[in-house]
Amino acid sequence: MQLDLSQKSLNVYECLASETRLKILELLSIEDLNISQLAAKLEISSAIVTRHIQKLEQAQLVTSSKTIGKSGQQKIIQLNVDNIEIKLPKKIYSKFENRMTHLKLGHYTDYSVQPTCGLASTEKIIGRLDDPKYFMDGERMDASLLWLSSGYVVYKVPNLLRKSEKPEMLEISLEIASEFPGSNNVWPSDISFYINNIKVGTWTCPGNFSDVRGFYTPDWWEDTNSQYGLLKHLRINHGSTHIDGEFLSDVTIEDLELESHHLIEIKLAVEPDANHVGGLTLFGQGFGNHDQDINVNLYYS
Repeated sequence: MQLDLSQKSLNVYECLASETRLKILELLSIEDLNISQLAAKLEISSAIVTRHIQKLEQAQLVTSSKTIGKSGQQKIIQLNVDNIEIKLPKKIYSKFENRMTHLKLGHYTDYSVQPTCGLASTEKIIGRLDDPKYFMDGERMDASLLWLSSGYVVYKVPNLLRKSEKPEMLEISLEIASEFPGSNNVWPSDISFYINNIKVGTWTCPGNFSDVRGFYTPDWWEDTNSQYGLLKHLRINHGSTHIDGEFLSDVTIEDLELESHHLIEIKLAVEPDANHVGGLTLFGQGFGNHDQDINVNLYYS
């Protein structure tokens, strides 16, 4: 589960502000329990436990299912998340000027994809599932969700730097996950990033997430399918390349030779010889937890 500082995340923060509910989550991390078992372990009444469970369910931290027990029907409670990440707003390199380009997911200029693969707009599946030729369908320009098991997609943006301007940092912001048929919250994938045909690093995405619905994911998209990704910031500066502060490589912005390129080419790849060939899913505006497409920021002085 990924949270931010918006109103959409407030109910989760409020839910976690309870010692009893934190203890319930701790107990459920060990095993699934029914209401009576939780009440006995917490030494409180079943009625109080039920009220706490209702709040936890509203926050999508737990789920419940009914089953037949020794004394009739009982409600079994399961933990619904295994990780909570909080994204805090942060302005990077504020002392420099910045040019931003917004890239729609379907505006790739080249691709090579292997099933499972597909595209979706906020209204429907584009073309046919698991058929790579539909990656050239005209409706791809409307894509807000893109997924592939292996291969790559390439995007190009104009390099608007003037001769007198010096590049200081290139930042690429995108919501990303691995790819698994349906979904799998623990499904690592090694995703490689190339800028102007230079490999700037490989990051291992931990999973393809459907523990809770994405904030912006359309209602028609099934609960069991991938719901959201992680908002990541790839940054190449004068010292090295990082993703959200995690070191990726020694590649610097000087290595990209932006001054000699009219375009900036961005390639996202899941390579067949990677340790974890776990696919790639991109979330655009109208899907996932962050209402954005791919943002490319070029900081300069």
